[in-house]
Amino acid sequence: MSLPIKHEIDPVYDKNSRVLILGSFPSVKSRESGFFYGHPQNRFWKVLSGILNVPLPETVEEKKKMLLDHHIAVWDVIASCRITGSSDSSIKDVVPNDFTKILSESSIHCIFANGATSWNLYKKYILERTGIEAVKLPSTSPANAAWNLERLKTAWKVILEEDKNTL
Repeated sequence: MSLPIKHEIDPVYDKNSRVLILGSFPSVKSRESGFFYGHPQNRFWKVLSGILNVPLPETVEEKKKMLLDHHIAVWDVIASCRITGSSDSSIKDVVPNDFTKILSESSIHCIFANGATSWNLYKKYILERTGIEAVKLPSTSPANAAWNLERLKTAWKVILEEDKNTL
């Protein structure tokens, strides 16, 4: 069996962040690029820029700016695990991230999970510690072919409804 892989991408947040979007664990492409949702077929950035009505960010700095300008934090549930490629279904030996710092240093009051895996992992490992229920959103992963971009945007608009005063 492979050695555990450590999550090495820092969370994106600041003291004004009010919404946290969680993935499960970075994909191979994200680990290579050193930033969240690095696979070119992942629709995360297209969905967010679409619902926020802002231009699609291209660089890591533009992505961070878009998130922080709209009080959105991004991180993952898992700190380390064994995983085959980018397959969520292969995740084993989970060590969850510690959410104490991000929650104490921000104004996060809404948590959204990008897909069922991150939602299930959050419920299993984190919910009891935070006491904040997470809302499950359809995954922006290219593996979620049943959801086209427009359908994803419609579902993800709940973020705007949950935090109208923020975004």
